[in-house]
Amino acid sequence: MQYKANKINSIYHDPDQLKRKIASVFLETFLFYSGFYTPLYFAGHNKMENVAEIIKLIIRDESVHGTYIGYKFQLAFRKLDSKAQEDLKSWAYDILYDLYSNEEKYTHELYDEIGWYDDVIVFLHYNGNKALMNLGLDALFPEGAEDVNPVVMNGISTSTANHDFFSQVGNGYRLGKVEDLSDDDYHVGPSKQKGLESDDNK
Repeated sequence: MQYKANKINSIYHDPDQLKRKIASVFLETFLFYSGFYTPLYFAGHNKMENVAEIIKLIIRDESVHGTYIGYKFQLAFRKLDSKAQEDLKSWAYDILYDLYSNEEKYTHELYDEIGWYDDVIVFLHYNGNKALMNLGLDALFPEGAEDVNPVVMNGISTSTANHDFFSQVGNGYRLGKVEDLSDDDYHVGPSKQKGLESDDNK
């Protein structure tokens, strides 16, 4: 636990913003998710109903973090020349290998005694690939979602669920429509305010 915390923290102090974004996505989409295998497994077997709702909300929140930072990374990455892109991709894969190696040892310690190691490793592979996908990079591990325990995959789904037919109360929230940011979105000043005032007078 301390190794991965220190590793990510050291990158957060790196002056290179793109490296910090890579570390953030690896933390939010790979390292953070790996700790949810057990609670998702038990939740899928109706062992922790109330806590399961909290976990799903946390997972949904982290999913937004990973995809947004990954999107910001991709925008900046495309502006680099081919040499800089290759160097950064190589660095990203090296960091993921390092984090995965540590996570593999951690998984051995946690799950060997109960015989879950092989199943959890597939889950780690899935999340590692997901993190790379958020960054716009090629997958590293062979396993996909179809190889992960279906009970756990059902729990990791970020779709909204309605529990009460009459009140339509659920554990989700609606996401707004998404469009690419433009430079004009950041223009705040008299001209922008003037336009708003004219709209209000109509």
